[in-house]
Order: sequence, then C-alpha cells, then structure tokens
Amino acid sequence: MASKKPAQKSLSLAPVLDLNEATALHKQLMGLKGNPLVIDASAVERVGALCAQVLMAGAKSWEEDRQPFTFGKVSDPFMKTMQLIGVNIYHLLAQEARQ
Repeated sequence: MASKKPAQKSLSLAPVLDLNEATALHKQLMGLKGNPLVIDASAVERVGALCAQVLMAGAKSWEEDRQPFTFGKVSDPFMKTMQLIGVNIYHLLAQEARQ
C-alpha cells in the first residue's frame, strides 16, 4: 500500500521579525511540522538574528524529516538582511524566487 504524501503547507511571515516575534514564529513552525512547507517572506521589512536562527533551525528540522522547506517569495529587505548576517538561503529558495 502506497503511503500518502502530506499536503504542502504555507506560512506567511510577519513584516517585522524581531525578538518579540521569535516565539510566535517557533510555535507556527512547530504546528506545521511533518508537512512540506513553503515560506512567504515577501512582506518582511526587518529581520532580527533570533528569527533568522529560528528559520534556519526549522529548515534543518525539515531536512532531517526529509520534508521540503522552501522560501517561495522573499522581499529584498529579507534577502539583504539574511546575507548581511551571514545566512545563505539560496539553496532554500523556490526556483521562481531565484534571481
């Protein structure tokens, strides 16, 4: 009997990903665990290091579970901030988000 693939889920990130948002982001990610996930970061204006860390820990967790974790859309401020703090997410970008 073939196993059924879990349905793809999506998560839209808040415009400001600061210290106050880190716990909520973690809870949202844990609620989606076990499913393929597409992150929409198109509305993000600011990213703090702690939320970047939460996102990267999520990516690692999804990888260990052998589930896709991709950024479908990203804002310019999101990409620039991730690069500035030394986080390479290029390998996590959906094909259409790569420029």
